[in-house]
Amino acid sequence: MNFDDTPEEAAFRVQARAWIQANAPTALEAELKQGGFANNGLKSVDPIAASKAWQKKKAEAGWACLHWPKDYGGRGATPIERVIWGQEEGVYGALSGLFIIGHGMCGPTVMAWADEATKRRLLPPLAAGEHIWCQLFSEPAGGSDLAGLRTAAVPAGDGSGDWIVNGQKIWTSGAQHSDYGILITRTDPTVAKHKGLTMFWLDMKSPGIEVRPIKQANGQSGFNEVYFTDVRIPDAQRLGAVGQGWQVSLTTLMNERLSIGSGMPTGFPELFDFCMTLQTEDGLAIDDRMVRSRLAQFAVKASGLKYTGMRAMSALSKGETPGPENSIGKLVAGATMQELAMFALDLQGEAGVLSGPDRASAGARFQQMLLRSPATRVEGGTDEILRNIIAERVLGLPGDIRVDKDVPFKDIPTSGRG
Repeated sequence: MNFDDTPEEAAFRVQARAWIQANAPTALEAELKQGGFANNGLKSVDPIAASKAWQKKKAEAGWACLHWPKDYGGRGATPIERVIWGQEEGVYGALSGLFIIGHGMCGPTVMAWADEATKRRLLPPLAAGEHIWCQLFSEPAGGSDLAGLRTAAVPAGDGSGDWIVNGQKIWTSGAQHSDYGILITRTDPTVAKHKGLTMFWLDMKSPGIEVRPIKQANGQSGFNEVYFTDVRIPDAQRLGAVGQGWQVSLTTLMNERLSIGSGMPTGFPELFDFCMTLQTEDGLAIDDRMVRSRLAQFAVKASGLKYTGMRAMSALSKGETPGPENSIGKLVAGATMQELAMFALDLQGEAGVLSGPDRASAGARFQQMLLRSPATRVEGGTDEILRNIIAERVLGLPGDIRVDKDVPFKDIPTSGRG
């Protein structure tokens, strides 16, 4: 690995740093530093409005979706320039969290599978932060088996070529704020489950769509249930061929793990600072050798994640495709975040049960982290799914036995059938 910038990369870094220093919303810096995973921490301003304003300013200056082609609202930058931008944007990158699904997952899928007119219509406003997108994949009965989905799309039958969609999605991040979404449906239940799927993009304000936010343990409502009742979608909004939805979805999932796994925080720097100031019955927490031992364990994991990420960056700088680093990073980071938050609460003793930011230590950062951490081990691929991917595609181990591989979907037994 080479950690040094090339002359071209160094020049790009200087340019990016200068623009950020001149244009960043510095009035929000302190609040952003207090934010946690999946929460930018803004309270003094509307977080959605602030995120859209920063994204628009970046787009107008050519700093939005750097790696996208210029025709679609990007800069045509190299992958390593995108990494450099992220490093320089720093805490202000939290304002981009609102668009991570659109920019990191939906946009690349549209770019890969839509016709040219659709790409030019949808992608520039997405890059500029004018529209928010969501990803309508998971279903209540499917669990981690995406191909087990039951939301059905059938031809309208009126000569229009439209499709009528009925069904339910769940755990849809940001659906309550979204203007558009990508939706995977079942269009043929008579073939094997992976072969009867079709992908669409749709307007989230279409008649028949109902979004119900899910109240989470941390008090937030980032996830949603989405119901479809006779929703009409034009065939022109199909992505890929009929029955090709699984291949299209793999584009989304590949980009999802890249977006999530490449930069998931663990909270280690915050924990270290906390231990430097936390007073216990025996003095500062950092002076306790048992605390230092646990910190050392977390430091090793954080360092491993850092340098695993560096391998991906080094590959990008050489024009290569990164390997399994992001799946490994997501798997380790999610579990580490949960373990770290639990340790921080243990250090607080009985006070660890407090959850109000005005009463709990460290502004309840670790309480919020613990309540949010289970979701990090589910979204973007559960721990079990990621272990299977690493085992089968990296280590070359045999795949799981699948008894339903060639069975028509309609013939797969479920608990709701006799």
